[in-house]
Amino acid sequence: MLLVLSEEHKEHLGFLTQVDSAVVGEFGRIAVEFLRKGTNPKIYEGAARKLNVSSDIIQHGVEGLTYLLTEGSKLMISEIDFQDSVLVLGFSEELNKLLLQLYLDNRKEIRSILGELAPKLPSYHSLEWRLDVQLASRSLRQQIKPAVTIKLHLDQNGDQTTKILQTDPATLLHLIQQLEQALGEMKTNHCRRIVRNIK
Repeated sequence: MLLVLSEEHKEHLGFLTQVDSAVVGEFGRIAVEFLRKGTNPKIYEGAARKLNVSSDIIQHGVEGLTYLLTEGSKLMISEIDFQDSVLVLGFSEELNKLLLQLYLDNRKEIRSILGELAPKLPSYHSLEWRLDVQLASRSLRQQIKPAVTIKLHLDQNGDQTTKILQTDPATLLHLIQQLEQALGEMKTNHCRRIVRNIK
């Protein structure tokens, strides 16, 4: 799977051809630091003074490199696919090898940083349910009014929360059918291909 870079990203990464390999390595370190701690204008200004360019050019170069490394790490693309993706940029052989080495050295760390940034959603712990049926009331002697009460226990960051839901059986059956349909969709070749590429 190849990375698709927009013209803007190609333009931002084009600055890397104007600097030597030590500077590109430093940009890689700054890119990983950018993911870990966020942007730091002082670093961009210091690098801009040393290279005699504007800090915007440095910032765009680092952001372009960050995008290249994060997208590659997110998709876990192979060495060959990464080289083919970078080949489109028209860089020298030495710069391509340096970018590949940056990618391979930082791939696991970038994936762990991205994993920490992902929102922590609640996960299923257990479920309790009860079926209540109202057979009659003072005004109606013969009525059947069923209700399903569900107590859903969820785990989120080690804390356990409880949600209580109540519905009628017809709505519950419709919900079950929709969930079964969604599970059936996950077994199609199209969905399997998408899930494989996400991992």
